[in-house]
Amino acid sequence: MTDLKLNPTDKVILNMLREGRCTPSYIADTHDYSRQNVTNRLNRLVEHEYVHKIHTGLYELTEDPELNKNNNS
Repeated sequence: MTDLKLNPTDKVILNMLREGRCTPSYIADTHDYSRQNVTNRLNRLVEHEYVHKIHTGLYELTEDPELNKNNNS
């Protein structure tokens, strides 16, 4: 799978997941995004295996694409 180009929403999501598990609703409410937008971006992050859906509506970071990008530079 090709690398995912991170948008500002992705960066906010990853930042929050670095601190611990989150729900789409919590991320959306905290940053004034729509829940659907956050859910869509989380699904893309799951597809690229950066995020793992551990339970219905609960996500955690599995691999940090920004950290990996910095290590590969």
